[in-house]
Amino acid sequence: MSSTDLPRSTGGAQAMSQQDRLEVYREEDELKGTGWLFFAGTILGLAGFMRIIDSIWAFSYNGAIPDRLKDGLLGSSLNNYAWWWLVVGLVLLGASFMVLTGSQFARWVGLIASGVAALTAMTWMPYYPIWALTYVGLAVLTFYALARYGGRQA
Repeated sequence: MSSTDLPRSTGGAQAMSQQDRLEVYREEDELKGTGWLFFAGTILGLAGFMRIIDSIWAFSYNGAIPDRLKDGLLGSSLNNYAWWWLVVGLVLLGASFMVLTGSQFARWVGLIASGVAALTAMTWMPYYPIWALTYVGLAVLTFYALARYGGRQA
């Protein structure tokens, strides 16, 4: 170790060299966006959990099925919807876990899921405007977090 590598003392306080100051900023850049990614992973996890709750409800529902359901995309059985919601919920939970661990594949799954969530929430606007806007807002923030901070760190 040379004498230039040692910190210099000025009046009892240590002065930082230029290299030490750059090191602090470099660490901050590595942590930039971790809060946003945690938010995105949490929202994806909550959405997945809610889809699983929906599927449990649909599997156990014994009431009258609405007449309009027979024209639905997945047929007239709630079991079809329950299986669909279960698969989507598991995919969202998996994406949530992978976003929290830094996976690029999960970033793309999350981007697609949040985009679809924002668009489909618009269909609820006439019935539940406050909840629909809240849902759209959370989906847009999740999309932003994954688009802005989900990429590979240089």
